[in-house]
Amino acid sequence: MKGALIRLHIAVFLWGFTGVLGRAISLQEGWLVWWRMLIATIGLWVMLYFFKGITKISLKDFLKVAAVGTLLALHWLTFYGSIKYSNVSIALTCLSTTGLLSAIIEPIFFRRRIDVYELILGLFALGGIALIYATNLSFSTGIYVGLISAILTVLVSVMNKKLVSGYKPQTLMLYQLTGGFIGLTLLLPVYELFFPAQQKIPQGYDWLWLLILSFFCTILTFILYINALRKVSAFTVNLTLTLEPVYGIILAFIFFHEDKTLSKYFFWGFGLILVAVFLQMFTLVKQHRKLSANTL
Repeated sequence: MKGALIRLHIAVFLWGFTGVLGRAISLQEGWLVWWRMLIATIGLWVMLYFFKGITKISLKDFLKVAAVGTLLALHWLTFYGSIKYSNVSIALTCLSTTGLLSAIIEPIFFRRRIDVYELILGLFALGGIALIYATNLSFSTGIYVGLISAILTVLVSVMNKKLVSGYKPQTLMLYQLTGGFIGLTLLLPVYELFFPAQQKIPQGYDWLWLLILSFFCTILTFILYINALRKVSAFTVNLTLTLEPVYGIILAFIFFHEDKTLSKYFFWGFGLILVAVFLQMFTLVKQHRKLSANTL
């Protein structure tokens, strides 16, 4: 159990590190994600080929998985776009609202009643975002794009819940990355019409950061995450995932000193979001304990 928790925290830490790498890579967000998906997809195909882990699926199933993979690509594109238009801290603050957004979006998809308490917590989070927006207007575009990224990752999560039961985790990831890469490749020329990139080929250290992003923060994190899931409950995983923006923001403060460029109201706004997140975590803990007590 202890080893599984360590692996899980390493995976979450590496996910938090993706924001720092996104800012360090000089490529525009569209090409950054394209190269990330290309390298990760090739790496995963090679790895699963040698370990005989490739499972064939039908074209119909591939198209379903590829559609979710394309949404994942768009999530990454908007996440890195948010970083480019603002900074790592702003992008991750927007991303920290995903747990609360899912409390609203998931009931719509699964036809459940929306919890009023979770709706109130969502208003707390929106209040935090509004405070950050009002006091950091120079980052307003980054905030808009970051919130779109948060919505997209919730949609990916919801759709994966409908898909995950029918596939092995490595099969799902393989075809999602492949389908997402194909989808992004088809969409990128349209994106280029509105947001043309001056640089399309990685330069210098970009290659190193992309390799780290693709192998360590994509493939390795997936392996660590899946191994942890075998020993750790989904409840513990969900609580640990809330630390991803916290890790990422701390890293942004260390590497880029972003704390010096943000107003004090950013920290008040982020504090409001954290209050909402921790209250939601407290609610989950209570529900988990109650459920455990009922099963005894």
